[in-house]
Amino acid sequence: MTVVSVNKDVEALSFTIVAEFDADVKRVWRIWEDPRQLERWWGPPTWPATFETHEFTAGGKAAYYMTGPDGTKARGWWKFTAINAPDHLEFDDGFADEHGEPVDDLGITHATVKLEPVDNRTRMTITSSFESEEQMQKMAEMGMEDGMREAIEQVDAVLATA
Repeated sequence: MTVVSVNKDVEALSFTIVAEFDADVKRVWRIWEDPRQLERWWGPPTWPATFETHEFTAGGKAAYYMTGPDGTKARGWWKFTAINAPDHLEFDDGFADEHGEPVDDLGITHATVKLEPVDNRTRMTITSSFESEEQMQKMAEMGMEDGMREAIEQVDAVLATA
């Protein structure tokens, strides 16, 4: 089992998902820094991601879209706020319109990713922080938890390749 826990904390306005992988921290870090590896797991299998930009430096931005089964494209953006290789990453995360411009409807979430060695494995903890309870509820209704679980379940296959 890759995902070991999920915690929704409405009071703290946070959603945390913890997963463990049979790889070292440096190898797991590469699934974040390499956009070709990132797009193999970011998003549920039925909504694969394509990263158009991925400036993996503090202050850098990423732009991506996920393509649904009917060809619908859902766009998003990240702004990297902290990158401390090989075990700590933070970014703001939002939705974008068809031109890749940020939209305000669903607000911005802030993601913190921590990687830590556990025995001969790596534990990855992703915490998403929300602006409000309403935003957190909207994201839950959109299927954030299932989507994150499905996305993370794809990481083992990515780690098994170069």
